[in-house]
Amino acid sequence: QVHLVESGGGLVQAGDSLRLSCVASGDIFRTNAMAWFRQSPGNQRDLGKQREFVARISYNGGTNFGDAVKGRFTISRDNAKNTVYLQMNSLNSDDTAVYFCTAGRFDGRYYDIDSWGQGIQVTVSS
Repeated sequence: QVHLVESGGGLVQAGDSLRLSCVASGDIFRTNAMAWFRQSPGNQRDLGKQREFVARISYNGGTNFGDAVKGRFTISRDNAKNTVYLQMNSLNSDDTAVYFCTAGRFDGRYYDIDSWGQGIQVTVSS
């Protein structure tokens, strides 16, 4: 299994930027992509709500983004450090959520998640 540790969360003002990091260790060879998901405060109370897809990066560099963050967030990877970064710009209150790092296998259509991080809080005040 892959062990994931997120960092970089916190409290920011609307319009600010924030960068999340996720360091992977363990059976990384089992995966070919990493992605971020988030769960907003309202969804945390509703177990039926799925975590929202934010961004994904394949180890070959290909990226995908959720509609809510396109044009504002970027995702990058430092292969030497087994670290993925989520750069979040122009943050607004709708971005307030617990952000989860994942690692898994992406075949171009489906993303099979192998591991989840523990999650990190991002709070945007308006």
